[in-house]
Amino acid sequence: MPPSPSRSGAPLDPRLTSAFAEVPVIASVVGTQPLRQFLTAPAKVCILASFAVGQLPQVVPALGRAGKLVFVNVDSSPGLAQDRGALEFIKNMGAHGVVSTRLSLIEKGRPLGLLTMMKVFVTDRSNLRRSTDAIARGAPDLVEIMPAPIIARMSAQAQRAMSPSVAAGFVESPADVALALALGSAAAATSDPRLWHLRRDQLPPVPPAALKRPVPPQE
Repeated sequence: MPPSPSRSGAPLDPRLTSAFAEVPVIASVVGTQPLRQFLTAPAKVCILASFAVGQLPQVVPALGRAGKLVFVNVDSSPGLAQDRGALEFIKNMGAHGVVSTRLSLIEKGRPLGLLTMMKVFVTDRSNLRRSTDAIARGAPDLVEIMPAPIIARMSAQAQRAMSPSVAAGFVESPADVALALALGSAAAATSDPRLWHLRRDQLPPVPPAALKRPVPPQE
């Protein structure tokens, strides 16, 4: 297998750097029920998922007025088309970014001035290679790596190819967030409202053994 493309020099957008400075957690807000909890939490960044297209014009501006940085998961918004028109709609209502597994949407988002977060599911090495190829082409602002525990099984080279990254899926405790950051992720994403209050100075220490990288296979 040839080396993965390197994104080790890809800078984090200043808006994201500022947003993650105090609380390095992205709130995955699934449906309207958790909105009030997010509005009162110190976390600054959210991903809106499972919001119908008719709900977004009310929700997105309200979050923006509250000083939140809003990403919309295009893949999980019922009624929202998978095309440039949908991205323009999201941009015009005041959202800051989009999340998608689709390379075509990631490529279209940047010219519109949207932050882009590409979601990838890492299930095996062949899938990892396809993901890094797509990331190299789309050049997203963030890569959402799912599930989060797989990051500890990835080589440092593979994670560089997916940086800046967000660990997501099975992020259930402060220790999970701390490990994701120690392994190089810029933040962790979770739907657990308790972790939307987790500040950097509250992160638990990470055992050195948890940071050991696997030995790359000889191929």
